[in-house]
Amino acid sequence: MSNPVVNLVVFVLLVGLLFFLFRPAKGWFWIIRNSVKTNPKIITEDILKQMYTLENMGESIFTEELKEELEYNNSTLDEVMETMATSGLIEFDGGEVSLLPMGREYAIKIVRVHRLWEKYLAEKTGFDKTEWHPRAEKMEHQLSHEETNVLATKLGNPTYDPHGDPIPSHLGEITNINGEHLVDLEVDTVGKIVHIEDEPAVIYRQILAENIHIGSHIRVVENNEKRVVFYSEGEEFILAPEVARNLTIEVFAEDVDIEEDAVRLSALRSGESAEILGISKECRGESRRRLLDLGFVKGASIHIGLVSPLSNPKAYIVKGSAIALRDDQAAKVLIKKK
Repeated sequence: MSNPVVNLVVFVLLVGLLFFLFRPAKGWFWIIRNSVKTNPKIITEDILKQMYTLENMGESIFTEELKEELEYNNSTLDEVMETMATSGLIEFDGGEVSLLPMGREYAIKIVRVHRLWEKYLAEKTGFDKTEWHPRAEKMEHQLSHEETNVLATKLGNPTYDPHGDPIPSHLGEITNINGEHLVDLEVDTVGKIVHIEDEPAVIYRQILAENIHIGSHIRVVENNEKRVVFYSEGEEFILAPEVARNLTIEVFAEDVDIEEDAVRLSALRSGESAEILGISKECRGESRRRLLDLGFVKGASIHIGLVSPLSNPKAYIVKGSAIALRDDQAAKVLIKKK
């Protein structure tokens, strides 16, 4: 039997501990959190990366707008930016601020760490894609130059991150993104998705919810001020123009032949059979290797063997074996129905 006095003592100690850790302003949780939020190095790097992003978009950078974008106290930002100007990282011109060569070089190093870490999370871990960006935001401040080079080597020195953003080399060289915004394409344009912008987060979440994949071939079927409609992998997608602007398309030449009959395995129905055309680039790392090991290779025949009571997952028969896949997994396998 439990002792009421002991239970009461334990409860009081627990409450005291929680108060000690989380009491407003003076609790250890808030002390640690605020020390991170006011770390001059982290603030400097956040400012440089935000300025680099705006600069690449061709936008003028205004001090007040920069303060609105970054979640720091204005007086703290003013102090850090004055130090950055003194150090030769940035310069002021009235209400505008711009990167100096040294600041741009520093910013590129931060961007490199961020994008390499996103690549690592996509290829080597099981974290959901919605977690890649915020986790990389933290790691970009922690890896040294040497550790970054080790990470790049481990990943095979990739040139693009999972969203299609170019990863700077250790020398700061950056490959261009060759393509046009989906919202700017004419009807009947055919191409391939080569980049998905992950900011702002609210628009990126909409794109993820639509299950749109890097590397997918598309054909634009409608484009006006109200919506952009395109056909891809057996499905029709309807996006608002502001969302479509976050997709970059590599436009194919007129004589390029695309696989119009390619659809996602998730579109296969009971009684139908198909031939596997390949696995989407959206399927990475261990998940991709697992599918290949299970026989999901180009040319293999596939059909549905069993459907669960809720129709998800389904058991697919590949090379004589039954493999259960959820619809979101099956959407990353491309097939041609027979």
